[in-house]
Amino acid sequence: MFFLSSLTSLFKPPLHLFARHRGQLAPRQVKYIKRHKGVIPIPTGGSIKGTTLAFGQWGLRIKGNGVRFSAKQLTTAEEVIKRKLKVLKGTKVFLRVFPDIPVCIKGNETRMGKGKGTFEFWATRQPVGRVIFEIGGPTPIREELARDILRQAASKLPTKMEFIGRDTPPRLGNLVLHPPKPPAFGLVDPAAGPVAVEQPSVST
Repeated sequence: MFFLSSLTSLFKPPLHLFARHRGQLAPRQVKYIKRHKGVIPIPTGGSIKGTTLAFGQWGLRIKGNGVRFSAKQLTTAEEVIKRKLKVLKGTKVFLRVFPDIPVCIKGNETRMGKGKGTFEFWATRQPVGRVIFEIGGPTPIREELARDILRQAASKLPTKMEFIGRDTPPRLGNLVLHPPKPPAFGLVDPAAGPVAVEQPSVST
């Protein structure tokens, strides 16, 4: 007797395997070779996940519009950071995104129709406020040095980036969410002793 679960496992689409070279940003296997172009996600639900540092001491965050990064752009920026951090022992580069979306392109002067096109490169879609790179290590990195390194890496990316640290507040779209300040009224210093409160005069 056959069960439905055993039959569905026989008709699953095969996984497509790819040969990935060392240091290449590409997934090992995907379910479908071609995908829709899609749109850049917009954080309308109020989530601030991925907008602050998680591993390093300094980071690079998207400040301009959301963009689609290609694997070549991310690799070039990562090589710039690693080249500058080579003199500092123990420092690491953390890539917070990964290109797993296949992009297909048709040739020039090609008629419409007849399929989607051939595979060209891997990409990833990231909204505004998402952290792309982080740097850190056992020894602290000076802010001036980290700012200069990440500035050179940001010049290789196709959108406007911003330099952030551990104390940088999260970002929700184009809004920077600063922590709420405590109220200034009603605060009494206990070392100052009792405070006399004037009663309002009531006219009869």
